[in-house]
Amino acid sequence: MTSALELTEQLIRFPSVSSSSNAEIIHWLADWLRERDFEIERTDYLDPRGTAKLNLVARRGPLDGAPGKGLAYFAHVDVVPAEHWRAPTGRGPFEPSIDNARLYGRGSCDMKGSLACFLAAADRLPQPRQVQPLWIVCTADEEVGFRGARHLVQHSPAYRAIVATQPLSIVGEPTSLRVVHAHKGICGLDFTSHGRAAHSSTTLGLNANLAMVPLLDKLRELHFRCESDPGLRDLDFDPPTLSWNFGVSDGGSPHNITPAICHAWVSIRPMVDCDGKELLAEAAETAQRLGIEVEVREGCGPVWVEPDRPSVVRTCQLANQPKPCTVSYATDAGLFQELTDLVIMGPGDIAQAHTADEFIDLEQLTAGTDLYHRVIESTCTS
Repeated sequence: MTSALELTEQLIRFPSVSSSSNAEIIHWLADWLRERDFEIERTDYLDPRGTAKLNLVARRGPLDGAPGKGLAYFAHVDVVPAEHWRAPTGRGPFEPSIDNARLYGRGSCDMKGSLACFLAAADRLPQPRQVQPLWIVCTADEEVGFRGARHLVQHSPAYRAIVATQPLSIVGEPTSLRVVHAHKGICGLDFTSHGRAAHSSTTLGLNANLAMVPLLDKLRELHFRCESDPGLRDLDFDPPTLSWNFGVSDGGSPHNITPAICHAWVSIRPMVDCDGKELLAEAAETAQRLGIEVEVREGCGPVWVEPDRPSVVRTCQLANQPKPCTVSYATDAGLFQELTDLVIMGPGDIAQAHTADEFIDLEQLTAGTDLYHRVIESTCTS
C-alpha cells in the first residue's frame, strides 16, 4: 500500500495549474485506480482558451444496492499559479519537499493532500470486504469558476449514477478535518467601458475611465450597504455578510495616452437566506445606464445541508466532532446540490491554500487517511 505522503508528493509533481491541461495527472490517476479494480469514466471539454480538460469518475463495487448506500469522494486536481513561490526548503513549487514536519508544494493543501489521503485510505480496504459502491471523482478548473464540476453535472453518466444512488458524499477541501455542512457561494459581474485612444495632449481621445467612475461610486455605496444593513447578513457564517468585493483596472495606461478601455468587476458570496441578487441587479442597471458592458461571471451557489441530518451526525461521530460547522469559502459542492447527503471535509488548513509557501502538516496527512478509512469502513463494508 502507498502512503498518503508518497501519493501527495507524486501528485504535486504534476504542474496542473488551471491554465494548462490536466490530462497528464488524470491519466496517471486513472491508471492507479484501474490497477485497484476501479472502473473509469473520463469526460473531456475545451476551456475558453481551447485547452483540453478532463474529469474522472472511478467506481469500485456494485450499483444494485439500496439507495443511500456507499460513498462518493470529490476532489479537484487543478492548482493556482505559483509565480512567486518561496518555500523555506528552496525547492520549486512542483518539487515536493519536507521541512519542520510540513510537506511543501503547490497543491499540497489545496487539495492534492486530501486526494492522496483518500486514495491511501481506499487502498487499505481489501476488495472482498467492500459490499457498497465507492466513487472517487476528480474535476478540473475548480479554481477558475468550477467549470469542471459544471461539465461533470451536465455530461457525466457516472455522475448521474451517483445522484441516483445518493451515497454519503464528501468534498475533500481543506477543513482541518472538521465536518462542514454549509458554505457560501460566489458569483459576480464583469464590467467593460470603451473609450478611444489618442495622444493625451489632443482632444481626439475618449477616456474610458470617465464612465467607470460613477459606477465605482455605486459599487462603493453597495459595499457599505452590505456592511451596515442587518437584512443583508446571515449569522450562521463568519463573516456574516456577503463579502462584497470589487476592483478596477485600465491596464496601466501610460500618462501620455488617453485610456481606451477600462475593466471593473464585483463579486459576492451569497448565502441561502441572503443571496444579494438585488444588489447585483442594481449594479448592472447602473452600468447599463452609463453605457458600460456587463457580463455575468458564473460561480456556484451556497450549500446548506441540515446539521442534524443523520448522515452529517454520523460523519461528525466518525470525526470525533460534537457538531458540524460552516465556512465562508466556496467549493465544487455548490454544483453538486442534487446530492442530499453532502459534507465538506478534508485535511489541511484553508489559510495555507494559494499561499507562496503552501504546505500541509504531515500529521494532517496521517489523520486524514485514518479518518477517511473510518468513513469508508462505515459506508462501504457490511
